[in-house]
Amino acid sequence: MSPEHGRNRPSVRETDTANIRVAFRESGSPSSPPFILLHGNCSSSVFFEPLMTELQPHFRTLAPDLRGFGATEALPIDARRGLRDWSDDLAAWLDALGLAEPVHLLGWSLGGGVAMQFAIDHPERVRRLILESPLSPFGFGGTVSADGQPAYSDFAGSGGGTVNPEFVTRIERGEREAVDANSPRAVMNQFYFRPPFRVEPALEERLVDGLLSTRTGPGFYPGSLRPSDNWPGVAPGDDGTANAMAAGAVNLMPLVDIEPKAPVLWIRGDSDAIVSDQSLLDFGTLGKLQAVPGWPGDARFPPQPMVSQMRYVLEHYQNNGGHYEELVVPEAGHSPHLERPDVVTPVIIRFLRGGG
Repeated sequence: MSPEHGRNRPSVRETDTANIRVAFRESGSPSSPPFILLHGNCSSSVFFEPLMTELQPHFRTLAPDLRGFGATEALPIDARRGLRDWSDDLAAWLDALGLAEPVHLLGWSLGGGVAMQFAIDHPERVRRLILESPLSPFGFGGTVSADGQPAYSDFAGSGGGTVNPEFVTRIERGEREAVDANSPRAVMNQFYFRPPFRVEPALEERLVDGLLSTRTGPGFYPGSLRPSDNWPGVAPGDDGTANAMAAGAVNLMPLVDIEPKAPVLWIRGDSDAIVSDQSLLDFGTLGKLQAVPGWPGDARFPPQPMVSQMRYVLEHYQNNGGHYEELVVPEAGHSPHLERPDVVTPVIIRFLRGGG
């Protein structure tokens, strides 16, 4: 492996589990505390390479490619189970690696939702939990209040039908150049990061590879849809990535009742365009901006308060005996670990070592 900052890039491995064959990256000494990193939607474990490299002296970091991404076996996603396919895969992978003791766990974006679901399913296996720009605990799209109430009973405005089909086509085509705003590279640099931030060129090529590794088609990204009589005319289907993340499929409120309760660190950028109370990928926001016609107004379909929803759950978690800390990273978008490692990496190390 070529050295970066005087250290080696993570190694890439595969292992069979009871559920699925998992590809993953690994870095650090096997004798160091294990720290598991879960990536986001339309990405792969490669997005953690710089963070894993910096953490080599401190932790054994392991980052799997989630089902539907990277080089992990291409098994379809049952959206009727919400995030549980990924949670079950994570448990089976840890078993296959012989990691029976509690682990530190970080989930970024979609991975944040998976991390919360895993903590609900296996609270005894989580030592400390970091949520970076996490998926709302009530799913992406279709909900309108801090406690996750839907705009409509069929969860219209969420799921596979809300994904830009041209973006999906470009992924299927393997388009690497930033031809226009729908190109994967352009989407990454516009939404994953706070413009004008760019990673260094060689890393950007690897990140584009990770984005283009997203599996598409039936059972994968984005998934099926149901026509709806409610605005914007589509409701979630039963299969695929976007539907597994959708309102109605995701409810992580049970996190507040788990025992034991791992300490939680919530990290978010101050300029996140994907997960925020004014997300530029949410139909409530797009309708309000008149980018989607027919918007029924704030009273019926306001922008989804994603940050407020996360805070609602974490405050209940804390009131019920848990503990959480919030780090708002300045001049950062959806990927603070890549955009502001000078801020994020030291805080992660202190938190995992037991400090505030």
